Amino acid sequence: MKRIYVVGTADTKGEELAFLADAVATAGGMVARVDIGTRGATVPVDVAASQVAAHHPDGAGAVLGIDDRGTAVAAMNVAFSRFIQSRDDIAGVIGIGGGGGTSIVTAGMRTLPLGLPKIMVSTLASGDTAPYVDVSDITMMPSVTDMAGLNRLSRMVLHNAAQAIAGMAARPAPSAAGKPSLGLTMFGVTTPCLTAIADQLRATYDCMVFHATGTGGRSMEKLADSGLLAGVLDITTTEVCDFLLGGVLPATEDRFGAIARTKLPYVGSVGALDMVNFWAPPTIPERYRGRLFYEHNPNVTLMRTTADESRQIGEWIGGRLARCDGPVRFLIPEKGVSALDIEGGAFFDPEADAALFEAIERTIMPNATRTVSRLPLHINDPEFARAAVAAFLDIASR
Repeated sequence: MKRIYVVGTADTKGEELAFLADAVATAGGMVARVDIGTRGATVPVDVAASQVAAHHPDGAGAVLGIDDRGTAVAAMNVAFSRFIQSRDDIAGVIGIGGGGGTSIVTAGMRTLPLGLPKIMVSTLASGDTAPYVDVSDITMMPSVTDMAGLNRLSRMVLHNAAQAIAGMAARPAPSAAGKPSLGLTMFGVTTPCLTAIADQLRATYDCMVFHATGTGGRSMEKLADSGLLAGVLDITTTEVCDFLLGGVLPATEDRFGAIARTKLPYVGSVGALDMVNFWAPPTIPERYRGRLFYEHNPNVTLMRTTADESRQIGEWIGGRLARCDGPVRFLIPEKGVSALDIEGGAFFDPEADAALFEAIERTIMPNATRTVSRLPLHINDPEFARAAVAAFLDIASR
């Protein structure tokens, strides 16, 4: 039987952890009390901290009995993440914590599939929650008062949180029905292409378009890892530019990792690989002064990638896609990769594009399932969109 995991530091938040677990049980949930504290528990638990800590790659000794609290918290982050991924009986997870507890619990929550109920009651929930939520679907709930013993307000907050997680777990979202979902990546400068692709596929697929702003690509790959996508049309891979060159909308080292892990049908391209994103001009790093820039708006400045940078970008993308054993079709639009990279456009640079294209072709290591095709088209040409759709339908039907 699946259980609601109630997680907290039973050494410092024992009273709150016990109250929350009882409230969840009263609301009808089957409960597993999990201790992630690094000292002795002050209340009974179902899963001891030593059991969680044992999931650390270096064993429980790398987590418990450490004098430095920061080191202990960081180690418990790793241990809890591995512990929670090993469970197959989770109906939902609810955590409580201050700074350390919130870091530990949300690190584990972020590894869980999208759609699984997750609530974090935290003293940090009214501030910048991006480091804790990232691209997951964690619900952050402010504790309002600090967790230093129960009071009339904290009892109400924890009661409401218990009702919420019990309701989510008791009535999970129904399995997705209807059309299978696709992930598509788009930027303003590739909008015509992605709009045309989505229009052609929408009758058969549920098209989820992600803005390629760093979080967009990671959100799409999180969906792929969660088994919620039937395929990907990754036309706009621009986040790689910011990752490699220090822009403000970067991918991570794991870009394309979900494609390799899931082996989903994948059609990719070079959308907006002609640009690196920065904020307003005064924020641009000194090393880039004197480069070719385009003011997208008063708060966003685009920098044209050089031939050497384009070669580096192409090699990185090709190397990552070479690790993919699933069906991959990579399309190269020879007449330009964005609305700015077109004859007469601000970023038109055939030499940089040529370096990019050659690097991808050289490093992707084509084989029977992974191919690269050059098309004498601009990325926003209607014919390019049709070619991308045809490529995807070909591999999706196999």
